[in-house]
Amino acid sequence: MVQTQEISQISTLLASAASNGIAATELRPWGSFTTLEEGPGYKIKRIEVKPGHRLSLQMHHHRSEHWIVVCGTAKVTCGETEQVLFTNQSTYVPQCINHRLENPGVIPLILIEVQNGEYLGEDDIVRFQDDYARTEKAK
Repeated sequence: MVQTQEISQISTLLASAASNGIAATELRPWGSFTTLEEGPGYKIKRIEVKPGHRLSLQMHHHRSEHWIVVCGTAKVTCGETEQVLFTNQSTYVPQCINHRLENPGVIPLILIEVQNGEYLGEDDIVRFQDDYARTEKAK
């Protein structure tokens, strides 16, 4: 019941942000992300990962990331370590460290990502392994 309320609250926030012209959702094979806010040196996203899916093993030259789990289970690879995070837990991904986010659960994984750095463009992704054949390295 609590997760349903959290999802409802997030949906309400997203609808409000969208009506103000802030939110922009982009679909991916693994789920979607919505940019909630962006300013000099930071960007805030809502990321949803479908059950059983994962993002590419990747790194960024120009940004670090903080991930906060809102709903579901996250399996996080950061450098040589792996950890499983649950609702209300978080982790930090330093700049230039290989990392991956997975949803090993049976419900959608929803998290908030806060990016910090001098450049926050989507082309600052270097992919090392990808389930969806997107391993070309971005500039």
